[in-house]
Amino acid sequence: MKKSWIVVGVIGFILIVFGGTCVSKYNQLVTLNESITGAWSQVENVLQRRNDLIPNLVNTVKGYAAHEKEIFENVAQARAKLAGATTINEKVQANVALEGALGRLLAIVERYPDLKANQNFLALQDELAGTENRIAVERKRYNEIVQSYNILVKSFPSNLIAAVTGFGKKEVYFKAEEGAKEVPKVEF
Repeated sequence: MKKSWIVVGVIGFILIVFGGTCVSKYNQLVTLNESITGAWSQVENVLQRRNDLIPNLVNTVKGYAAHEKEIFENVAQARAKLAGATTINEKVQANVALEGALGRLLAIVERYPDLKANQNFLALQDELAGTENRIAVERKRYNEIVQSYNILVKSFPSNLIAAVTGFGKKEVYFKAEEGAKEVPKVEF
């Protein structure tokens, strides 16, 4: 009778250990599978950030650069007219135009001292680099989670639990949609 209780106890212990292992491996598979979904969502998030941010930044820089360009062109044209003026009337008109252009330039510089195209271009370059780095980091995280998941799915004894519960190997490490893969062109 004692031997039968010992055998039942040993079998029960083995079943509890095996059951605990199965539950633990199953929970790991579920956790990693959900982590893959979350990591992919984050990749899409930064891709969307890039698609939203870059055109807005480019348009902002274009706007500032065009604004400064227009002012400097007006100043240059007024100076050229003043230099080419031969009569007093032409010189007066050219001088008035030059004063007006310089006044607009000074008013803008006074109101917006940081309104310099080079600063905007530098900011655009920083944002471009930062966005691309974010995308690279999120892709790397996604790939690492997929790799961990695939290792677990292929490893014993979790491969048995994965096969029984329907968890399979993830074939794609990173695949962006066609539109998201293309880096927006930055043209000025």
